Amino acid sequence: MKILLFGKGGQVGWELQRSLAPLGELVALDFDSTDFCGDFTRPEALAETVRSVRPDVIVNAAAHTAVDKAESEPELARTINAAAPGVLAREATTLGAWLVHYSTDYVFDGSGSQPWKETDTPAPLNVYGHTKLEGERLIAQHCAQHLILRTSWVYAARGGNFAKTMLRLARERDRLTVINDQFGAPTGAELLADVTAHALRHLLQRPTDAGLYHLAASGETTWHGYAQEVLAIARAAGVALKAETADAVPTSAFATPARRPHNSRLSTQKIQQTFGLKLPPWQQGVTRMLAEVI
Repeated sequence: MKILLFGKGGQVGWELQRSLAPLGELVALDFDSTDFCGDFTRPEALAETVRSVRPDVIVNAAAHTAVDKAESEPELARTINAAAPGVLAREATTLGAWLVHYSTDYVFDGSGSQPWKETDTPAPLNVYGHTKLEGERLIAQHCAQHLILRTSWVYAARGGNFAKTMLRLARERDRLTVINDQFGAPTGAELLADVTAHALRHLLQRPTDAGLYHLAASGETTWHGYAQEVLAIARAAGVALKAETADAVPTSAFATPARRPHNSRLSTQKIQQTFGLKLPPWQQGVTRMLAEVI
């Protein structure tokens, strides 16, 4: 089996290189790759890449994820998050290949307090959410053999993330303020990659299970709760911190160009039942990640 991976340099793409390698021949590309085009601002060049590589599976871990910046560059965000995945979907269908794609809790408006199900109606609050939803719909329209995984609050030991930012600020400042009215589950790129590989093996045997799934670590917290967990782990590890705790503030305390959903909880019942999974609590992955970076 030949797998074509886009976005290899991102947090999820980096972990996918590890998890997908045992499944077959892996061709991994990034936006600046030279052998083949992996630049999502050039959708038609991506089509040429797919035609040249002729993969059995396409995995798209590339995206425009700068949520606030997307507000000022909506056409670029749309090209990367919607038009390019739509092209991949059409090319995958022509080849008879599978397409794996990652989406976001930001397709919802964040109302209520119940975890969002795959059957709930999307209503994005920002450009990023709108373009990711459009990408989902283009894939579903043009490629029956698809796996779309919506996730939330992604982090990894590699690259920047919220936990690393909290640690840096806690070393530099006497006081931290963190939002306490947005709810979700921090989800590790490592978990996303491992579940992707597991799901692919399953789908190759049971293609009728194709479709849209929510994937996040179990449990829930707020950004403030997440920060408190990070600081507690750091203190227990002997890290010297100027700020040993964080003050809780509402979203309104931080003005941002893009509106964020208050409720980013995702119901993962469907993916756990379909693929025979038990998703770990969010604290487990965060603890493991911090053990690598502290």
